[in-house]
Amino acid sequence: MKQKIKGVNGERELVHLFWQNNWTAWRIAGSGSIKYPSPDIVAGKGLRKIIIECKTTNSEIQYFSQKEIDDLFFLSEKIHVEPWLAIKFSRQDWLFIQPNYLNINSKSLCISKKEIEIKGKTFQQLLI
Repeated sequence: MKQKIKGVNGERELVHLFWQNNWTAWRIAGSGSIKYPSPDIVAGKGLRKIIIECKTTNSEIQYFSQKEIDDLFFLSEKIHVEPWLAIKFSRQDWLFIQPNYLNINSKSLCISKKEIEIKGKTFQQLLI
């Protein structure tokens, strides 16, 4: 339960960051717990629209299930928006990366903290 609360608080923090930067954003309540694909956050400004799967972690590697990524791609194609992953490593700012940068292993998809620091974007970079 503690991890779920941490995740929800992280999602709320990110929604506030979007609003503070003149974007519109909202958190999808129940994301991941219903049978339909649902990202954690939907955000947009002008013609640019994005959907985001968020994770907070104390680890050096963040894992995603194949279903999480498939759902994100499905929705992005269905409603014509950009798919993004947001990861907040312990005591650091949010980092963003598109799902096609994930590494594939036998059971899941993942990315290390070092890789996302190189290939990913900061919040301010994402907004550009």
